[in-house]
Amino acid sequence: MTTTTLAVDCMGGDHGPAVTLAACRQFLESHPEAHLLLVGAPAALEAFQHPRARVVPASEVVTMDDHVEVALRKKKDSSMRVAIQQVKEGQAHAAVSAGNTGALMALARYLLKTVEGIDRPAIATQLPNAKGEATTVLDLGANVDCTELHLLQFAVMGSALVSAMEGHDNPTVGLLNIGEEVIKGNEVIKRAGELLRAAGAAGDLNYHGNVEGNDIFKGTTEIVVCDGFVGNVMLKTSEGVASLISGFLKEEFSRSALTKLAAAVAMPVLNALKRRVDHRRYNGAALLGLRGLVFKSHGSADAFAFEQALNRAYDAARNNLLERVQSRIAHARPLLASAAGDAPLETATH
Repeated sequence: MTTTTLAVDCMGGDHGPAVTLAACRQFLESHPEAHLLLVGAPAALEAFQHPRARVVPASEVVTMDDHVEVALRKKKDSSMRVAIQQVKEGQAHAAVSAGNTGALMALARYLLKTVEGIDRPAIATQLPNAKGEATTVLDLGANVDCTELHLLQFAVMGSALVSAMEGHDNPTVGLLNIGEEVIKGNEVIKRAGELLRAAGAAGDLNYHGNVEGNDIFKGTTEIVVCDGFVGNVMLKTSEGVASLISGFLKEEFSRSALTKLAAAVAMPVLNALKRRVDHRRYNGAALLGLRGLVFKSHGSADAFAFEQALNRAYDAARNNLLERVQSRIAHARPLLASAAGDAPLETATH
């Protein structure tokens, strides 16, 4: 079986090596053909011994508070940058970091560049839905202000992601809006709907139409496209609701003997609910549109969640996600080029 190598920014995130190394060890135990490049300060990583892992030194760390300019211009030997560099040089198939999102996107874009036909990379992740599956949503914060062309590009890239990772050759795409009717939404959303319908007619997408926020969790479509401002607010809200449900269940069933008895009877169902809404299971967001694979873990991820991000990156590499994105974009390039001629692009905002 072909070896797959991941470059791991072991210093990033809120917890650094205390979490990332534990996750790496568990990941290696469950993936006997995988190799890891552990990027960071040798003194912090040297205790980790494994025949399929080696340390790649990096003398600096991009903190969660660092501005993008600091990561790009001043910390040129950061663990985040060196991890992405491994992908650029062909030493790793994908890079994974729990570090500063803005810095990760900026460094990845600077080092790897974007695929032809894509103006802005997007962040895509999965959210659990009522069908027992997951809905892929993008963008989740890389691009606060988007044109209709950007939303079309996100839809094309999201389709490639779901096709590669979930095995769905023609996944359905919805455009997040304030109503299902085509007349709803601001001018950008209306124009995006026109482009997405054209893409559907051309066979570039399986476009469903407008969807609302609750459709994400219903699983109405397999992919939901939105700008990064809306997407990020929605993501943080969903994580808060999941934590609220988990905390409520724990509190309610620890109050009395009666509720403890009820908990014992209902525990299988409650555990299933808790597992389904556990956002840690869906950790690992893909940075789509780059000439290399980069995955973003939540900054506060524990070892279990960070391992899920490693799993996502591994699966993406094994399923040729990069090639599938490029193929989808190539197929849609005439439409993308035509749309670009009608809608001049704006300056990227992170």
